[in-house]
Amino acid sequence: MGTIGPMTTAAKQGKKSRILLVLGLVMVSVGIALLGWVGWQYWGTNTVSKRAHQQIAAEVIRDWEAGKTPVEGVGLLRIPRFGENYEVPILDGDDDPTLARGVGRYLEGGDPGQIGNLVLSGHRVTHGEPFRNFLELRAGDEVIVETKTHIYTYVLSQDGDETRVPFTTSWPLWPVPDPEAEGEKPTAAKVTLVTCAELFRTNDRNVVVGTLAKTVEKPNRTDP
Repeated sequence: MGTIGPMTTAAKQGKKSRILLVLGLVMVSVGIALLGWVGWQYWGTNTVSKRAHQQIAAEVIRDWEAGKTPVEGVGLLRIPRFGENYEVPILDGDDDPTLARGVGRYLEGGDPGQIGNLVLSGHRVTHGEPFRNFLELRAGDEVIVETKTHIYTYVLSQDGDETRVPFTTSWPLWPVPDPEAEGEKPTAAKVTLVTCAELFRTNDRNVVVGTLAKTVEKPNRTDP
């Protein structure tokens, strides 16, 4: 019976090749999974969310025309700077599930058209990216909010790339959205739009503030 000697060079090379092959397959699998995740985040979620935007907006309009209060959606947001067909539902709340279905309204903020600060937040990328072109906003642009009973037109007072604040900055949520107005009571109807300052991970937010300039009352409808 022969003795078992040291592993030959060929055997060592064979074992090393098998290890490298396994590692290579693992890395390829991880790469494919990562690409799939990125593809879903930056394309898949947009497809799903834009479809949800359209569906919710259509349901809101249908309920309004029938004199009903929509099950979800407190209004519709239109910003001419973003295109003549731009229309996104405004939903109560600003958590991730809400922002995946429309633009979120800060619950402790003001109501559309009323004295106070109507705070609306939305994604710049993923989940329908309703605020993708946020930095293109300019002072004087209109922000139009339609509810069941009225159409409110706000006019922005600054550009979209003018004001950038950290996550922890709270003045955009105040009743008077001004860093020098802490504790002051509101005397005007304001709108504040908030979104991520950068397309990928960021600790900052871009902010624009507008003032109500026009109110149009819609034809009266009686709830059934």
